[in-house]
Amino acid sequence: MSIEKIIDELGKLSVSKRLYVIEKTMKNIRIAEEENELELASSALLSEYEDDVELTIFTQIDTDNFYEAR
Repeated sequence: MSIEKIIDELGKLSVSKRLYVIEKTMKNIRIAEEENELELASSALLSEYEDDVELTIFTQIDTDNFYEAR
């Protein structure tokens, strides 16, 4: 659907329904931006975790059994 068609169809809605569409669209945009920011941040830090032994030292015990102390 083209942008012009979407705008025409939105114009046929009541004001409250148009506001609802705007709110949902803005929420979807925010979620997409947050996901993109998290992806960029994780990509930027990946090399740090791959190369820095101090950050991955505890992965050596990942295969050990875990017993919860009570």
